[in-house]
Amino acid sequence: MSIFKRNVSKKRWEGREIDPDEILLDATNLPKFDQSQFEGRLEKPLKKSTVVTTGVIFMVVLLAFAVKISLLQIEQGTSYALKSAANSLRQTIIFPERGVIYDRNKILLVSNSSSEKNNEFAKRTYAPIQGMAHILGYIRYPAKDSNGFYYQDRYEGLDGVEKIYNTALAGKNGLKIVEVNAHGEIEAESPGQLEPPKSGVNIVLSVDSRLQSKLYEITKDLALEIGFDGGAAAIMDITNGEILAAVSYPEYDSGVMSDGTNSIKIKNFINSTQKPFLNRVISGLYTPGSILKPFVALAALKEEIIDPKKKILSTGSIAVQNPFDPKKKSVFKDWKIHGYVDMREALAVSSDVYFYEIGGGFEDQIGLGIEKIEKYLRLFGFGETLEGNPLLNKTGSIPSPAWKKENFEGDPWRVGDTYNTSIGQYGFQVTPLQVVRAVAAIANGGTLMSPTLLKINELEASQYLQTLPFTEEQVRIIKEGMRLAVTAGTAKALNIPEVSVAAKTGTAELGIYKKFVNSWIVGFFPYEKPRFAFAVIMEKGPYDNTVGGLYVMRKLLEWMAVHTPEYLIESEK
Repeated sequence: MSIFKRNVSKKRWEGREIDPDEILLDATNLPKFDQSQFEGRLEKPLKKSTVVTTGVIFMVVLLAFAVKISLLQIEQGTSYALKSAANSLRQTIIFPERGVIYDRNKILLVSNSSSEKNNEFAKRTYAPIQGMAHILGYIRYPAKDSNGFYYQDRYEGLDGVEKIYNTALAGKNGLKIVEVNAHGEIEAESPGQLEPPKSGVNIVLSVDSRLQSKLYEITKDLALEIGFDGGAAAIMDITNGEILAAVSYPEYDSGVMSDGTNSIKIKNFINSTQKPFLNRVISGLYTPGSILKPFVALAALKEEIIDPKKKILSTGSIAVQNPFDPKKKSVFKDWKIHGYVDMREALAVSSDVYFYEIGGGFEDQIGLGIEKIEKYLRLFGFGETLEGNPLLNKTGSIPSPAWKKENFEGDPWRVGDTYNTSIGQYGFQVTPLQVVRAVAAIANGGTLMSPTLLKINELEASQYLQTLPFTEEQVRIIKEGMRLAVTAGTAKALNIPEVSVAAKTGTAELGIYKKFVNSWIVGFFPYEKPRFAFAVIMEKGPYDNTVGGLYVMRKLLEWMAVHTPEYLIESEK
């Protein structure tokens, strides 16, 4: 029923039009509206309070912007200006002039040179003098990263004098202001400096480059001819410790190593089995052999266990009862039969039997024993370093019961070990610099010096003296024995007319099968009034070879007589 009614209502409106006046303002009534009161209008004006509120808000925001701009422009303008300038200005390093190096005669050995390619810091130039590499060393230059910033902001000495005295040579960096562009490239430099650089100190060495070069040449030629693996030699002033020469063969190239660009040569140095980076004078460790005998003899005199005139018979060997097998005897051989020899003669002919007996004892001859042998050898600097001296940084080793326990656990110390230690064999290890220092102490009458590569004065030298506990007579006996070795013993090759020499030879056997030897010669000159001590070792040569360190020293002395005769003159003291 309800559905029917809705349909009737719907039909009632169908077909009827709607007039405009039914939905719009009645035009006839429009004049009746009070237009001053906006009657007849559909829009309505904003209230005054709304307009005022909106205006206030706008003014506040505008004022805030104005204040902020004022702060940026007026109060912080200077700060932002500086920050802006800093974006284009940069502090950069002014590298100082690195100190140059001279030899004792003021011959320039290391200098500085600049190039157009790199004018920010100078490169080192090493004089083309053979044999100088291990003394001078080499450096690492300042270096930049990919952004142009220095991560290595100074020269760094890596070996030799360049390393030992790096602080003095380096100086101090300075600072300056430069203007850079967006790529970090320098556009302009400030004419002033924030901090001026301080140049490094120039150094004068004690080394004579003429002597150094010739000694290296002789050592090198002999090594190549005979087949030695290497060689080392040192000459030291016995009055102040100045080193006149310190040769280590083979050597590297200081210029190549500093430059660092020749990778082929550098690789060859690194891979060489001859170890060219090893400074054999200060870091090479060698078995001393018979060159140790003068020091053992001096200890025996100090302990008064033998009269230097007492003669001991060498028939070529001695035999002692084996405590672990009574049926057997242990035989210790001499290198030849010497007959009866006293202390001076034993030094001259290098009798092993004589030193077996005064070292370890035999029959009625009392021996020093290993404890006293070690004690006196340490007095001469063997097995020791010297605090504050970078040249004596290797201890080496002196055989002892404690040393044997550490290296041969479970094997007790035997008298035979003492015998072998007495002649510089067994586990003995020394550096050539330790040796020349000890020989100098004999030559100067018992004063142990501190070796140096710098030319020094008497006041500086006196700070490094160590007086040893030996009498003048005791030292004189050893010196006479060493002189006898030159005039009638194993070092007769040094009996030359140009200068009187005292010396001691040594041959140290190497390896289990003893197929190789180290050949030593040590001594001092002139004999009557000594000035210089020397030590030469030719490393790992053929066992049957008879030419070694002795040959090197003879050739050098003959050359010195012609080219540097001033060194062969007797001391005035």
